[in-house]
Amino acid sequence: MTALLDRLYTETLRVDPLERRAASELGFDDSHPQFYQALQRAHLPVTPDFGRMLYVVTRLRRARCIVEFGTSFGISTLFLAAALRDNGGGRLITTELHAEKAERAAANLKAGGLADLVEIRVGDALETLQDFPKGGVDLLFLDGAKNSYLPLLRVLGPALIPGSALLSDNVDMASAKEYVTHVKDPQNGWIRAPFFSFALDRHHGHELLLRV
Repeated sequence: MTALLDRLYTETLRVDPLERRAASELGFDDSHPQFYQALQRAHLPVTPDFGRMLYVVTRLRRARCIVEFGTSFGISTLFLAAALRDNGGGRLITTELHAEKAERAAANLKAGGLADLVEIRVGDALETLQDFPKGGVDLLFLDGAKNSYLPLLRVLGPALIPGSALLSDNVDMASAKEYVTHVKDPQNGWIRAPFFSFALDRHHGHELLLRV
């Protein structure tokens, strides 16, 4: 899988800066409703360091049921699914708003030999992630539209078991502010460990949280 990830990150370095620049010139930032539409051709991956963190946390948590919000071209999903495989198997449900990106993610998962562990749900995650039973999820990863983080956490909260892990990407973006305020409040039942990684000439804010 290393060669596959290397290829995808090489493509990211070639494509994403140009796509981000074009979106910025059109006035699209992460708070704009057309931001992700404008970046349909961009990979928008987790950083390599954060990808390894996803793998490590999944292994340490011995996760068997993972939910991911926002696969894009599947880079983060490869890290999660590889850890799930190395844990002995399980179920990973991921989401993608755009059908074309979901097809690319599916192809990358097949190339990585991990497609059998992953279900990709296409459409608005607030609609496609409504069917989880109470206590059915032991790891949640948030990496789609940041203003959907808190609404999704409220939808999926009952499905998270005590001791479950929650990871979230790009929490330094302005549109994630409401979510960060929520998880920072100890009354909402989270122990949080914020951290940063570096890629594409900038720092990226992340959070690792434990459900108490």
